Amino acid sequence: MANESAESSDESQSCAAREGDSDGGEPPAELMSSGSEGADRVGFATLEAVPPVEPIRHLITPEAVAHGEQVCMKRGSRPHLIQFLVMLNLGLVLTALAVVLFKTPNNFAFGGTSGVSVVLATLMPKLPVGAFMWILNIVLVGLGYIFLDRRQLVWSVFASFALSAYVSLFEWIFPYGRSLTGDMWLDLCFAVMLPAIGSAIVFDIGASTGGTDILAMILKRYTSLEIGRALMLVDVGIVCIAALLYGPRVGLYCVLGLFAKTLVVDKSIESIHLRKVCTIICRRPLEVETFIVKRLERTATISRGYGAFSGSCETVIMSVLTCRQAAKLRRFVREIDPCAFITIVDSSEIVGRGFRDMG
Repeated sequence: MANESAESSDESQSCAAREGDSDGGEPPAELMSSGSEGADRVGFATLEAVPPVEPIRHLITPEAVAHGEQVCMKRGSRPHLIQFLVMLNLGLVLTALAVVLFKTPNNFAFGGTSGVSVVLATLMPKLPVGAFMWILNIVLVGLGYIFLDRRQLVWSVFASFALSAYVSLFEWIFPYGRSLTGDMWLDLCFAVMLPAIGSAIVFDIGASTGGTDILAMILKRYTSLEIGRALMLVDVGIVCIAALLYGPRVGLYCVLGLFAKTLVVDKSIESIHLRKVCTIICRRPLEVETFIVKRLERTATISRGYGAFSGSCETVIMSVLTCRQAAKLRRFVREIDPCAFITIVDSSEIVGRGFRDMG
């Protein structure tokens, strides 16, 4: 520990000496004598004296450029039809499993048509939850065909009926109608988590799980009512009915599930495309640029900046990377320049070349 502290102290002193910005240091004389206007003049003069940023294209072979173009196109392309259907059905399967294994046995009546179906199955026990989901989705699809453009309904109709089919299938495979764990709290966690992940997968490919989404599209087209508020009111009404039918304990679980579902869905959607925006200021920028382009197969934006205190000009490198790539870049920069300044922030949505399609 003593050696590490000594090394850290030496490194800090070295950085302070190189930057000229230690706590006890003096700002440049020009800044002290000229005030803020002098600082502006010094800063702009420094920037004008620095040559423009040079691209590193001369360090990259034509083969590497062609490979980079292919990687960029692949990253930014939309999923083809087979991949789209696989991801859509995966999201629907996760949602259906949550309905059959965790929501229905505990009477967790929250969230869209499945919540309404749980309540209806209690009021009319001769029919299972899956049957009521079929009925509700048929009604909603009929309303959609009346009030909406049919092209707008294609994937919503498919998702509505596919989800109903998966629920009916799993009710046949798991006909027990009782909790798998016997723990309502654990069941609630999975009743929230599985549909949230499923919805995030489905929303990410530009589709929906159908059901109440059709109702939301109708409201959006013909009323000024906010969709989120309208659907929240419907969900709250279902939860209130569940509290009357099943008692305050189940009702409170439903309230928790309703709010947790909203939070988990948002976080799941954000985490799918989570990226790191890295900004680096260091003494060896060319090596960092080469590492980003050649090793990480990414690009970067290079700009010139100057320190407000020291007035010295620096190269600023900004690059958007995955979490793993950001960790590699951070290690590399710290190895070649222990005094480098690095900021890494999260970004949940990056749109453009090499990332998500603008469409």
